[in-house]
Amino acid sequence: MKAYIFPGQGAQYTGMGLDLYQNSARAKTLFEKANQTLGFEITKIMFEGSSEQLKQTKVTQPAIFLHSAITAEVMGSQFAPDMVAGHSLGEISALVANKTLAFTDGLQLVYKRALAMQKACEAAPSTMAAVLGLDNTLVEDICASQSGIVVAANYNCPGQLVISGEIDAVNNACEALKQAGARRALLLPVGGAFHSPLMEPAREELADAIEATHFQTPSCPIYQNVSTTGVTDALEIQKNLIAQLTAPVKWTQSMQNMIADGATHFTEIGPGNVLQGLMRKIDRSVETSKGEI
Repeated sequence: MKAYIFPGQGAQYTGMGLDLYQNSARAKTLFEKANQTLGFEITKIMFEGSSEQLKQTKVTQPAIFLHSAITAEVMGSQFAPDMVAGHSLGEISALVANKTLAFTDGLQLVYKRALAMQKACEAAPSTMAAVLGLDNTLVEDICASQSGIVVAANYNCPGQLVISGEIDAVNNACEALKQAGARRALLLPVGGAFHSPLMEPAREELADAIEATHFQTPSCPIYQNVSTTGVTDALEIQKNLIAQLTAPVKWTQSMQNMIADGATHFTEIGPGNVLQGLMRKIDRSVETSKGEI
């Protein structure tokens, strides 16, 4: 069975999507539609912008979504998923790819998500850190023992977990994790504590937008970050997407469940190849590839 996976924030690069724009009339139409929907020329930033411009959350998230969703669209009959999943932001790309969301609705949700998250970051200075080489339970226990807010945020692969929270709490947790034997506990260059309780204002803001958006029955199950299991009920998908901003991304568990349910080949759709790298650490027995037109 074929699984398709979609990356999240961090996969952006200058020039992303330019080949799509130049080589596919359908892609060009969708990119131009995106410029009109957003009210600014995101294509100019994607194709020519600096890394600093691309790092802005309000640019990064829609840029990655556009690269991913448009790639899946222009693949046409080559894109034939039995199941899909997306890492954080990538979940919305996956929902457009499996026909749960219309393209424009997905783009509008991504942009509202980006703005709401940016606002939450500015309201509460916070950060994230990557922790390598420790068991998940030990990381969770050490985070729980800290004063202040710090939680497990991304279960990326065995031995690689990202924590998220208040700056002092994350720094203190990093020191405790190193003392407990972590190979690394390294602060990430991000603007805030994504997938933590500090994103609650963003979750509330985005919930209204998600509830006002039409969700259709998908063409195949989506393994969501919150549930980790295949979901086809539109209302359940909606509920999980709302919960995602303050809940951890259970990527390892989602991939393991997809494999248990019969996935033998994983194709990464969108910029970069981070998810293929994670899959090799989750289960080397499955095949991975890059989805391209």
